[in-house]
Amino acid sequence: MKVVIAEKPSVARDLARVMGAKEVKDGYITGNGYAFTYAFGHLVQLCTPQTYGYTNWAVSNLPIIPQEFKLEPKKVKRDGRQIDDAGAVKQLNIIKSLLNEAEEIIVATDAGREGELIFRNIYYFLNSKVPFKRLWISSQTDKAIKEGFANLKDGAEYDSLYMSAKSRSESDWLIGINATQALTLAAGNKGLLSLGRVQTPTLAMICSRYLENKDFKPQAFYKIQAGFEKDNIKFKATSNKIEKKEEAEQAIAQISVGSEAKVTKVEAKEVKEPPPLLFDLTSLQQDANKRYGYSADQTLSIAQTLYEKKVITYPRTGSRYIGEDVFEKIGELFQHLADTAEEGIAAISRNLIGAKLNKRSVDDKKVTDHHALLVTDEKPGPMPKDQQHIYNMIAKRMVESFSEVCLKDITTVTIDAKGVELVAKGTVIKQYGWRLSPDQVELPDDDKTSDDQDNENAQLPKLAAEEVLEILSLELAERFTKAKPIHTEASLLKAMETSGKDIEDEEMRQAMKDCGLGTPATRAATIETLFQRDYIKRDKKKLIPTEKGLAVYQLVKDRSIAKVTLTGKWEQKLEEMRSNKVSYDVFMKHIKDYTVKITKELLQLRIAIQHEELKPLQKGKIKCPKCKPGNVQLYEKVGQCDHYARGCDFKIWRTLHGVFLDEKEMKNLLEKGRTSVLKGVTAKEGQVADTSLIFQDFRVLIADATA
Repeated sequence: MKVVIAEKPSVARDLARVMGAKEVKDGYITGNGYAFTYAFGHLVQLCTPQTYGYTNWAVSNLPIIPQEFKLEPKKVKRDGRQIDDAGAVKQLNIIKSLLNEAEEIIVATDAGREGELIFRNIYYFLNSKVPFKRLWISSQTDKAIKEGFANLKDGAEYDSLYMSAKSRSESDWLIGINATQALTLAAGNKGLLSLGRVQTPTLAMICSRYLENKDFKPQAFYKIQAGFEKDNIKFKATSNKIEKKEEAEQAIAQISVGSEAKVTKVEAKEVKEPPPLLFDLTSLQQDANKRYGYSADQTLSIAQTLYEKKVITYPRTGSRYIGEDVFEKIGELFQHLADTAEEGIAAISRNLIGAKLNKRSVDDKKVTDHHALLVTDEKPGPMPKDQQHIYNMIAKRMVESFSEVCLKDITTVTIDAKGVELVAKGTVIKQYGWRLSPDQVELPDDDKTSDDQDNENAQLPKLAAEEVLEILSLELAERFTKAKPIHTEASLLKAMETSGKDIEDEEMRQAMKDCGLGTPATRAATIETLFQRDYIKRDKKKLIPTEKGLAVYQLVKDRSIAKVTLTGKWEQKLEEMRSNKVSYDVFMKHIKDYTVKITKELLQLRIAIQHEELKPLQKGKIKCPKCKPGNVQLYEKVGQCDHYARGCDFKIWRTLHGVFLDEKEMKNLLEKGRTSVLKGVTAKEGQVADTSLIFQDFRVLIADATA
């Protein structure tokens, strides 16, 4: 029997249907010589520090660097404790029993770094020795699945991909665990302060841009604008920026309405604007955020659903190119769009059938694990509006990318008005090409900070050098410099892609991808983590840091963990590992050395923070129930042992089960083990009662209301 392991149940069901397996069992589907089983994402994870003997948070434990990383079933949080996920344990046992009878495993998790890690963690945790092959497909159509099963890859071909995934996982564990514990211990009463390898530099980009915008002081500057007319065509010409108002007033005083101005130069040049590259996940997320306000996570989720519906190719791609083999079938996809797409896209698709196609997005060398996003030849049925939006964006980008260049005539006219130089510009589109129609609207670039296009004209008359014009209107326009806008998800994704470097050219940005922050598959999750940590919030499309997020940023902004370029270099090394240019041992030695360094850096913050701490909000002393010699100091929201610098990590919230405990009741709870009867104690199920709280085994429980 061949055991096929998919990433989720829906994919396993689809693969089973295509390959003729129909008998549904508990946790798998069998038939035709196959058993199709599945994970639920990550069933297995790296062990927590407790497994290695680090049961409490203490300065003396840091840094925590296991000699060898161990694996355990996925954990869930219950009553403040981490316990095995019962569903994960059950499914692991089902997979184990199937592997005991297997002659071969077929790996059918998502064809990428995380998909490889999901399978290998299961495989090594179960200590399996069964040989395995890899199903590597870029779409979920029946045809692609059958071809994939007919051309399975040797599992060993993906060893370097696994080592890259393993290194990513272990480095995130080392830096996240140690940096989080070090900063939390250093910051004392500020609560849990989570840090991460990608999370923290991403937060730094959001906070630094927010503060730069908030502290920006606009500077006034001036431009002289004159109006002209020829052949019934009105147009305007504008001076360069003038910094001082007095100089601007002196300049405009030389000119008057009705006076003459001379054309000194007319420059006309043809500009070829190439079509945009096909979408990868990040560029799709950027445009979906600009156009529809979808978060990166929403767009990924919608695209994943479309992929599982078989109507688009693999969404977690970092490439904006296709290979020659895929290009050969593009004509068939245009015929498919001509028959099935909405009318605008269908009409353009019909024009492209049999035409000479632009090959800007075709390059075998630039295709990574997966090619750029395309629609498939599956007919899409009725869809919810959000899925229709994303599908149409991918289809529309396809017809744009293979269309002709857009040809523009850009004319620049220089005019001398009594010694003041004015410039007028006009653009005439000769061939719309990929722009498709005159009414197409470009999406705004959230990160643009260029001046107003004061000298742009919809139309210019024919003008020649030495021609004399009459000034029909005159204005001294006051303008103000603008701050870089606060990040949106679109601009943040663009910045993450290039490690914060401002790069406009698409192909240059492509070249920077190997040293960006995270990967197309993980960037959305990183942003969502910042929301979950209460580090950022949304204000319409803007990403605004919270007080907590700003506080963390201020603590670490000068530390290496907040440096975008450092994390970008790590990502580059992980990519190089996939092509066997960097070894696991070399990379992990660097990460372990860095972990020691950053832990020391963050623990040293304790001295600086202690000078800023508020005085405890209490009169008497409360003995620490954990270390005995220490006393619990009460702050606004928490109580904490004053021996935390000596290794005691005891902390307790002051609001427990819906009731705020004053000093007297906190003393009762921690020293006597029980409070008085409190009003409005709220159980987890929502019931409210007047009862006591009990401190037992370092947990706060609700006493029986009848006791």
